[in-house]
Amino acid sequence: MIKKWYFYASLVVIITFLSLGFKPFNLETKRWFLIEKSDGAEYLFPSQEKDDYPNLNFPYTGNHFIGFKEAVAFKESQGKYRLVNTLGYMGKYQFGSEALRAIGIKNHKAFLKNPALQEKAFIALLSKNKWILRYEIEKYEGKVINGIEITESGILAAAHLGGAGSVKNFFKNKGARHFRDAYGTSLKSYMKDFGGYDLSYIEADSNATINKI
Repeated sequence: MIKKWYFYASLVVIITFLSLGFKPFNLETKRWFLIEKSDGAEYLFPSQEKDDYPNLNFPYTGNHFIGFKEAVAFKESQGKYRLVNTLGYMGKYQFGSEALRAIGIKNHKAFLKNPALQEKAFIALLSKNKWILRYEIEKYEGKVINGIEITESGILAAAHLGGAGSVKNFFKNKGARHFRDAYGTSLKSYMKDFGGYDLSYIEADSNATINKI
């Protein structure tokens, strides 16, 4: 009986000693997490500040170029490189054959199989459209037209949807008439949904092709 008592007493002492050697992980001390308490439950959100991720390898998207391109890609294809829609638009960013020719791509099968080429194609088309629409960007950026705050990224996203000519017509008609694609997606919605991104990374180039990226 004494041996059993001694065993259990020793076990309690050991457990107590070990428990004192560990401190609970306090999430609130980590600057890169935000904690919100509302109805008694706790929710963790990534920080909204880029500077809170100084040593991490993955890119901070936010309102930078990578955030813009991934948002457009998700809208176009959910980010699927090999997707071809019912109208023949191809890849992660849903390029048409005419847009591909404009940036120097003729082999559609090779284009679909090459993610790196698709990324270059997206940048090349942005550069070309930024040149074509440079006057519209300079004139209308920051203004509100038909309820939409005009930004450079919104203009370039709209050009990706309907072409630079459709964007010029939008401004010519003060937003009263605007392009819709075959699925009913409007130029105006792209201007709104993809506005506010920083695309200073993209250089305007009238002769942009995949070979220059």
